[in-house]
Amino acid sequence: MYIGDLLDQGAVSARVGATSKRQVLSVVSELAARNFGVDASDVLTKLLAREQQGSTGVGYGVALPHARMRGLDRMRGVFLRLETPVEFGAVDEQPVDLVFALLAPSYARSEHLRALAQVSRILRQADLREKLRQSRSPDAVYALLARDAQPSAA
Repeated sequence: MYIGDLLDQGAVSARVGATSKRQVLSVVSELAARNFGVDASDVLTKLLAREQQGSTGVGYGVALPHARMRGLDRMRGVFLRLETPVEFGAVDEQPVDLVFALLAPSYARSEHLRALAQVSRILRQADLREKLRQSRSPDAVYALLARDAQPSAA
């Protein structure tokens, strides 16, 4: 599974002006609704419920909000680059400006965890995070994520 398989170009936003975690998750929900045919309020409810269990801020300015939900036939992703970092309760106590939300079908269990691990591994790369922060268009962000998600030649 590659990020390019999870992420549609329409589900990428490179200049989001949100000022709170809730606003960030609301933008994720709206993009998911437009691109995946799910209900935005349902997505927001599921993401907020997951955040109640513990922050999905994984450090280095990155958050990986995620939820399983009905209405999806496969794993889907939404990526946001925030104009100004927001407090997310991250493990390193740093604000977040890169958000990769992962939405999984309700029946997906191990696939959901594998996808989270894959996204986390890729976004731990400092050089990729810096390139994502410098990118100004959704197309450039998508290209970086889709390219870095491809396996390297052995």
